[in-house]
Amino acid sequence: MRAYVEFLRVTHAARLLGGTLLGRLPNGMGMLAVILHVRAEGGGYPLAGALGAVFGLSMAAGQPALGRAMDRYGQPRVLLPAAWLSAAGFALLAVWGADPLPLTIAAVVLAGFATPPLEAGLRALWTAVLPGPAEVKAAYALDAAAQEILFTVGPLLVIAAATVNTEAALLLTGALGVAGTLVITTSGPSRAWRSAPREAHWAGPLRSSGLRVLLLALTSSGISLGVYAVAATAYAEDRHSEWAAGLILAAMSGGALVGGLVYGARPWPGAEHRRLKWLMALLAAGYLPLIWAPDLPVMLVLAAVSGLFLAPMLACSFSLVDRLAPTGTITEAFAWIVATFGVGGAIGSALAGLGHDLAGVPGAWATAGIGGVLALVCCLAGARPLRPALSPVMTR
Repeated sequence: MRAYVEFLRVTHAARLLGGTLLGRLPNGMGMLAVILHVRAEGGGYPLAGALGAVFGLSMAAGQPALGRAMDRYGQPRVLLPAAWLSAAGFALLAVWGADPLPLTIAAVVLAGFATPPLEAGLRALWTAVLPGPAEVKAAYALDAAAQEILFTVGPLLVIAAATVNTEAALLLTGALGVAGTLVITTSGPSRAWRSAPREAHWAGPLRSSGLRVLLLALTSSGISLGVYAVAATAYAEDRHSEWAAGLILAAMSGGALVGGLVYGARPWPGAEHRRLKWLMALLAAGYLPLIWAPDLPVMLVLAAVSGLFLAPMLACSFSLVDRLAPTGTITEAFAWIVATFGVGGAIGSALAGLGHDLAGVPGAWATAGIGGVLALVCCLAGARPLRPALSPVMTR
């Protein structure tokens, strides 16, 4: 824990981490808020899952575009307008409900696409704020662990607000995004940060073959995470327990938080590209027992175990991104990480809705195991490109 204490003593570190976590709460709330609102408006699981997928895909499309803009124009000029537009999308969805459908889709797209890329921006800032590579690696580990708070607190906030009505849950989601963005964009490091010069290339960071392999693996992992919102909601309704969905999501994120804190508290032997495949294997193994869908106490334990290796896998991936991304593309590269989880989450959300219609609650959870296995296969098949050819570049 000493590494974490020393990290938080660095000027601006606590503010940047805390503000980013506040502003990223909508990332852990948005899909569930959309799904609950659609269900409250009388929409079925396929529609709720599909609109959850639209939200995830829209966010996935917006993150790299906004990340590239941040590499070019700095952070405040991109983050603030995006946060307000995303909040407007949630507000419009609260006003319109699920009918007429074209307006509903437009509101969901706006809320997702304009999600401010705070996550990518934070990881770009660490190299400017922290004194060296060791501290940056510790920051990545703490970042990966701390972000699980989003998926612990976020779903509980949505469920609590939805006890008033689902419109309140949507409005709260948008407001938190604006609040966190203001904390970051008024800080000195965010205002001063500029990306290193970049080579003109249409593909940006995607010209790195290793990064493409990593993104494909993380897309598959995102499928597993996208299953949770739909499958947990289906499980809760099947058990006639309105709090069960939030508790399951919180238990998974709590397991990831514990795993991330343990992982980041000490150095680990071996290179990141070798460690990643083992973390992916353990993560996949944790998803498979969810198909059993037992009574809630046991289900909460299984959910916590399924998240145990998520944050360590993410921290390991962040270190690889720092090595694999071409110079001048670091914000966009990290934004692609967020995007891949959005794409995977959208696929998982849609498949979980279909799986529920085919095989009930176990059918919805089965997609999580499939996503975990696919992620492992990607890591094993792409082991060579994942091996970084150069030492980390700490000035991106």
